[in-house]
Amino acid sequence: MLSEKGARSQAVAIIFFILGVETLLPWNFFITASEYFNGRLNNNNNSSSRNATLMDGSKGYNYDCWMSLLSQLPLLLFTLLNSFIYQWVKEHLRMAFSMVAIFIFFLLTAALVQVDMQPDTFFSITVTTIWFINMFGAVLQSSLFGVVSQFPPRYSTVFMSGQGLAGIFAGIAMLCSIFSTTSAALGYFITPCLATLVSLVCYMMLPRLEFARFYLSRNQSNKGEAAQELISSGQFNLEANGKIMSRGAESEQRASVFAVFKKIWVMALCVTWIFAVTLAVFPVITVRVQTVYVGSKWADVFTCVCCFIVFYIMDLLGRGAPSLKQWPSKESSLFPVVVFLRVIFIPVLMMCNIKDSKLPIFFRHDSAFVVIMALFSFTNGYLACLCMSYAPQ
Repeated sequence: MLSEKGARSQAVAIIFFILGVETLLPWNFFITASEYFNGRLNNNNNSSSRNATLMDGSKGYNYDCWMSLLSQLPLLLFTLLNSFIYQWVKEHLRMAFSMVAIFIFFLLTAALVQVDMQPDTFFSITVTTIWFINMFGAVLQSSLFGVVSQFPPRYSTVFMSGQGLAGIFAGIAMLCSIFSTTSAALGYFITPCLATLVSLVCYMMLPRLEFARFYLSRNQSNKGEAAQELISSGQFNLEANGKIMSRGAESEQRASVFAVFKKIWVMALCVTWIFAVTLAVFPVITVRVQTVYVGSKWADVFTCVCCFIVFYIMDLLGRGAPSLKQWPSKESSLFPVVVFLRVIFIPVLMMCNIKDSKLPIFFRHDSAFVVIMALFSFTNGYLACLCMSYAPQ
């Protein structure tokens, strides 16, 4: 019986791992395909020229900057929106519809590989796709964090480890496609389509597992207990129809959102700061770092290996580390300090070997950049995973 229960818990962990991969596929596959997009926007199919285009900011289109902006802005807006609409739109509808939409937009991107069009038209379609695919990705990701928080903390670690694997998966695909043809680019974008279908099937299987049903049903009973605590504390009134209404005629939805935020605001600010520091330099600044071995074969894969793959591998290791050791503790006042100190990576990375940099270059060699990127990405994964594990507690 014990082994059967363990097998069921492992099945749930595998499902959360796969769903974690799915949440970051849109971001990772569009960011690691920057050479493909830069090449098409500049009517350039030569591999070395595409690499040069990547370094100079994609000339008139500046794909990397637009991609970062149009990925993170909908992620912010619709994560916040999802915090308010969750009571009106059922969870399974939000998540299933989001995955279907992500599948359709990936399919559209794959189809465009075979279609010749003017750079302006291609750029407009691409940035629109990036906006909408990340919009649905935000709803999916925030909804899944709500689901995984109902389970023991180790499942949050498993879920975030899946997010880290999505980056490695995309990074390896990018490495394979640097010297690729059009057909390889088509296969590159078909891959997340298949992964999205697998994730949808896994999500539909989750409530059918007895182990998962136990925690999901227990959450419903906990809501009733929490309501009684809020009523007894005098913060809320109970109407005749059984609904909780806050004094001052505020809605139940608004009261519950702010009641939760009052308890998790420290972790919320910490995780916001972690990702703000990361996105301030990755990938907009890090892709501009150049190797000292200019003109070699290594130069063709330097950005892919040292910027993306190193980041994704160390970020994954960081996300898995809290399952072995959690430091600082949730109650420690040192935790926000450690999170804040990550800001030092911004000037350090800007002082790597960047052409025409306005800052002095102190870390010129490739090995220095790799070490800095490894520490930068490990702390990103480790501290973000700690926040996500501590907050539901």
